[in-house]
Amino acid sequence: MEKITTVGIDLAKNVFSLHGVDGAGRVVLRKTVRRDQLLGVVAGYLPA
Repeated sequence: MEKITTVGIDLAKNVFSLHGVDGAGRVVLRKTVRRDQLLGVVAGYLPA
């Protein structure tokens, strides 16, 4: 997977849309998650 440099989160009441791009501006992440999943999903993309 390419390195994600920028993440956008569209906030809503129960469903969130994640959008991530790499250094060149290419989309490398598009995902929709429920509120209870958000923290775990975002934590999975943090650098080690």
